[in-house]
Amino acid sequence: MSWFYLFIAALFEVGWPFGLKVAVTSSHKVLWIIFAIIAMGLSGVFLYLAQRHIPIGTAYAIWTGIGASCTFLIGVLIFNDALNLMRILGVLFIIMGVIFLKLEG
Repeated sequence: MSWFYLFIAALFEVGWPFGLKVAVTSSHKVLWIIFAIIAMGLSGVFLYLAQRHIPIGTAYAIWTGIGASCTFLIGVLIFNDALNLMRILGVLFIIMGVIFLKLEG
């Protein structure tokens, strides 16, 4: 169950940068900032639950790795962020690190 909690925590980890980015471009700034704050809180709660059975270093690295990779994809797909070879390689290295940590943990 801890790995499920960690996955949910990572999904909420994506919610707060998404909410803040939308707040920058939206006329509903306060609503999206509140969304971001709630996502932060829920991400922390689920990370706490995950760390009851997953080592802190493994949990934190996977949490941030999934969050960073998914946020990168959202940036490219939704916000038209730049996509080039170096950025792709950077995210692939993050994903490989997450996979290695999962295999060990």
